[in-house]
Amino acid sequence: MTDKQLPVVLFKESLEAGPDEVVDGNVTVVNAMYQEFLGEDEIAAEALRSYYVDFYLTQALGGGFAQYVFTAEDREDVDAYVRGGLEGMGAVKHLELFNRTAEAFDALSEEETDAYLDGDSEDEDAEVSDAVLAQEELDNEFEALLETEDIMALNAEWLRNLETLQVVDQDGLEAVIEARLETVEDLEERRAAAEAAAVEDMPDFEIIIRELCDLAEVELEKITLGDPNHVYQGETVLAWHFLADGEEYLMIELEDEALMLRAEGEEVIAVVEIEEIDEEELEDAGVEA
Repeated sequence: MTDKQLPVVLFKESLEAGPDEVVDGNVTVVNAMYQEFLGEDEIAAEALRSYYVDFYLTQALGGGFAQYVFTAEDREDVDAYVRGGLEGMGAVKHLELFNRTAEAFDALSEEETDAYLDGDSEDEDAEVSDAVLAQEELDNEFEALLETEDIMALNAEWLRNLETLQVVDQDGLEAVIEARLETVEDLEERRAAAEAAAVEDMPDFEIIIRELCDLAEVELEKITLGDPNHVYQGETVLAWHFLADGEEYLMIELEDEALMLRAEGEEVIAVVEIEEIDEEELEDAGVEA
């Protein structure tokens, strides 16, 4: 993680709006920097801490600590940012709960971890250990704690009052990013590595989502979260939430096909046979093989 005293960059409009807009403004800025291949050493540490606290809040509200674990790519780094952010913004009770929850999760056996992530406690016929039930009680404690210690409000207030704060408009953000890119000696290598890894390292679910978007003639914007406990037609399935052309959709995999559903009402938009997806179809979907 970076030790440089880089300023946190926020839009003037975000600062003048409510807590959600302040935090979302930081998320927008950090995403823009990531998209231009800036790394953690070129992004303010406070911005990253705020960013990952919001990530933690979003995932925990969507599906508890299980969803946070499921979607965090590198828990060691992400956990550190979450802890640093919660401490910095004064969310002391949430920090204590996060530490207890993470410690309890890491102490689960392999079988208990699978049971917790799969949501087995919702199955009346499943035998669930006390440790798994205790983990789910911690999820309930998290939601109750939000009533007295509002992470979003604390996050926004912290961002507003940082000493290292740079207020910009859209053109100003582009100038900041360009200036930071000028300090990156291996920028071309980063870009080349990202292009080479685009398909090779792309997870199967993203390949499927891109093919579905191609069939539906919409442009994928971002994949927001994975929900391992989504219920579709009476069955618990893994559902990936994503945005395309400003609308929210779901992707679920059945035995030999994947469905693209509109999030509201779960109307089927597109269907693809999983074994039919190949590099040629990826190119059609806008991914360079």
